[in-house]
Amino acid sequence: MNVEKITKHLRKMGNKEDARFLQGFFKTGAGQYGEGDIFLGIRVPALRMLAKDYHNLPSEKILLLLRSPFHEERLFALILFVNIFARGDETIQKKIYDLYLANTLYINNWDLVDLSAPNIVGAFLMEKNKKPLYKLTKSKSLWERRIAVLATFYFIKNNRFEDSIRIAGILLHDKEDLIHKAVGWMLREAGKRDIELLELFLKEHCRVMPRTMLRYAIEKFPPARRKMFLDGTA
Repeated sequence: MNVEKITKHLRKMGNKEDARFLQGFFKTGAGQYGEGDIFLGIRVPALRMLAKDYHNLPSEKILLLLRSPFHEERLFALILFVNIFARGDETIQKKIYDLYLANTLYINNWDLVDLSAPNIVGAFLMEKNKKPLYKLTKSKSLWERRIAVLATFYFIKNNRFEDSIRIAGILLHDKEDLIHKAVGWMLREAGKRDIELLELFLKEHCRVMPRTMLRYAIEKFPPARRKMFLDGTA
């Protein structure tokens, strides 16, 4: 299969109006988190549909797509990797996991992380030592830290919350708003399944945690209970 044919197909699928919208939505301006990213203007459902036609694309060719300057080509590559991982055996999954962590430079926006980290990193580490996640939490890369957070979503879905809570504590004072949102989101998801665990964490940290993180974590609380945590009186 020729990668050039795939990229030509993807670029024909692009929509200039959608591309302009996505350039703004994903903050690609100077000094913003997605600075310099280039969009073709292709919606995710269309990419998922196209991925069905390339389920046998070799990993080395998927890597060429992942290293593309075009956002949707990188997203397409990650969709392919997630699909291959899901149906692969342990050997294939290990290969995809290793390739993923070796190429985080190209997994450089929140949608790319959120689509892939739970389903590759989280799924692979589910029954393994979680040390790689804690290494990622110390990374200078915003996206590697977000990968660490989002990987735990897979654990949460399987009713395992320890690593989500521990990583939330480690990243409590992170400077990036996208980390505050990710941590708050994972806390909220853990709280849906174990409200006592979430409230215990919040009672200890609500007075010092970033407001965005706190607001995400308590989003599903009743209004009166939410106000108590926002006021620090819970």
